[in-house]
Amino acid sequence: MDGDPVDFVGTVLSGMVSLTKIMPDGRTQMVAMLRQGNFLGHPYRAQTSYNAVASTPVVMCGFRREPFEKLLRKIPGLGQGLLEQSSKELDAAREWMLLLGRKTAREKVASFLIIFAREKVAQHPSLMQKRMHLDMPYTRAEMGDYLGLSLETVSRQLSALKNDGIVDPDGKRGVTVLNYAALLSETGDDADGGWLA
Repeated sequence: MDGDPVDFVGTVLSGMVSLTKIMPDGRTQMVAMLRQGNFLGHPYRAQTSYNAVASTPVVMCGFRREPFEKLLRKIPGLGQGLLEQSSKELDAAREWMLLLGRKTAREKVASFLIIFAREKVAQHPSLMQKRMHLDMPYTRAEMGDYLGLSLETVSRQLSALKNDGIVDPDGKRGVTVLNYAALLSETGDDADGGWLA
């Protein structure tokens, strides 16, 4: 939990971990989605700044913090790799903040969905031309927490995308992408996909 002492760090091997921050008024803001290959924790910090919550079943490779610090000093290449990964995550977070500040609610929801659709297309390129079901790791309310939108706004935007024949929401978490190209065009990003690729 935020502010608690932390004695471990680790790499996400599978699944998804959400980093959240609880604001003084009790609202929750999701600040990051950690997926396969992302690093959780700070080797040189004894306290955490965020809450880490498993959004799906998660497998991690964990290390005690102090022995890991010693390992970083012994193996410079390990520290270099961690720095590179952290830099990528920081760049993505900065870009995401910039885009969230400038995008409409519809563009935010479309951008969120395209993150997961792109992962599936990367594994199976033929899905770009087909209907694609996404088992989202987040409920509509959790999507709102990440996007800075209310549950009602997320639901309205999904309904609007459905009315336009782009997606078909299914239950609390499922979404079928009916038209990948149209969903991509709704994100407000460049035609090449911008930073989300």
